[in-house]
Amino acid sequence: MTKTDQKQALTGQQQQIRALAGELMQLAADTIVVNLRFLDIAVFALPARPKEGLLGASTDGKYLYYDPLWLLLECRERPAFALRLYLHSLLHCIFFHSYGYDKLDRKLWDLAADLAVENTILELSLPAATLPSDPQLLSEIGELGRAMNPESEEVYHHSVLWNQMGMSRREKKKKLPFTAENIYRYLKDSGLSREKLGVLKELSFRDEHISWEVLTQVTPSLEAFKKIAERVKADLKSFSKDKVKSGSLSFNLTEATREKYDYRQILQSFATFAEDMTVSDEEFDYIYYTYGLSTYGNMPLVEPLEYREAKKIRDFVIAIDTSASCRNGLVERFLKQTLTVLKNSESFFTRVNIHILQCDDRVRRDDVITDEQTLDAYMKDVKMEGLGSTDFRPAFEYVQKLVDERKLENIKGLIYFTDGYGTYPEIMPPYKTLFVFMDEDDHRPRLPVWAMSVVIGDEEENEGSETE
Repeated sequence: MTKTDQKQALTGQQQQIRALAGELMQLAADTIVVNLRFLDIAVFALPARPKEGLLGASTDGKYLYYDPLWLLLECRERPAFALRLYLHSLLHCIFFHSYGYDKLDRKLWDLAADLAVENTILELSLPAATLPSDPQLLSEIGELGRAMNPESEEVYHHSVLWNQMGMSRREKKKKLPFTAENIYRYLKDSGLSREKLGVLKELSFRDEHISWEVLTQVTPSLEAFKKIAERVKADLKSFSKDKVKSGSLSFNLTEATREKYDYRQILQSFATFAEDMTVSDEEFDYIYYTYGLSTYGNMPLVEPLEYREAKKIRDFVIAIDTSASCRNGLVERFLKQTLTVLKNSESFFTRVNIHILQCDDRVRRDDVITDEQTLDAYMKDVKMEGLGSTDFRPAFEYVQKLVDERKLENIKGLIYFTDGYGTYPEIMPPYKTLFVFMDEDDHRPRLPVWAMSVVIGDEEENEGSETE
């Protein structure tokens, strides 16, 4: 056989491999559409494309690229691999896992994102013949979930009994949503060994995230999948609950579709007007000023304005729920994030009057920030006090006492960081009130009509915050 014949034969073999791999990917797409109809629009938005030499699979939000020969070899060992791969990459896109990738510990976020989508896939009610469960992965995910929520293990496995006893969500400590954000937070704080992280990676790995590095800004494909995620979320509600177990999918969709805002904008809503001793560039005309100096010597035609009216953060309160139901590490991270935003903001006065209250069923501590020096000292040694039940009323009563004693003469608002489970005041205070929650929760007691609320994540996960 000549070299030309060998080349033609090799090309023919490659075409056969590509055709067989293409059939497998098309079968995987068809299986998803038939069994999980709420994902049909997502499947159509992410067509699969062969790419020889990739030695794996990857997605850029436009296509799911795969190496045909690699796929055939994987499917020979695991017949349902093509379906698992398609679902895995598809959920990455729907959950926005590539967005903000440059702001995170990439290795941990890769693992957290893979675990989140694999847990969701294991939870979906696909036919056992098409997608057999992975006993070892189920075991590892279950172990990770119990480690993330050690106090809720018994409750999680006996939820029916707890419901029959009429216990509230706060009392029974519902398990944390198994989202990539929660898993990432746990992995950063857990100190798991390299061996353990390696086991988790090996079990949950399906595709390469090499294209994620260029998706650090909102692209047309990301915008498209944002709309798709909203559509999937809506279709999931109308899909028969008897046909699919969708807890993890719902939680991850909620995380992905939540609107995000710059936390500085939220703090600006609590700013108050005051005089700032700087030149007002908007009202000062340098042309007339310099013309007067050049023509008449020391006689400028226009005097500069010494003052301008600007919004500055001066008097307000940060209340921290330090009850047993709030996770201590997250409270401290939120507080440090808030204070860092204040310190670096143009709206931070040289002299301020910020009261940081620690409260559970009463006010446990009141730290007063008056300038940048006291702010730095406080941030270096943040200590949490109080592990009782939650009652929001004492904090508002304490703030009113400070107002009456003229210790807060021009209070603009109060930011209350909490899980939301407590007794709210019945009377609207004479200032803005913002309740900041750790996560989404449909079982949380209804807020008073006069209160605002946001859901905020860790500073490593988001530069901004997330509103409801």
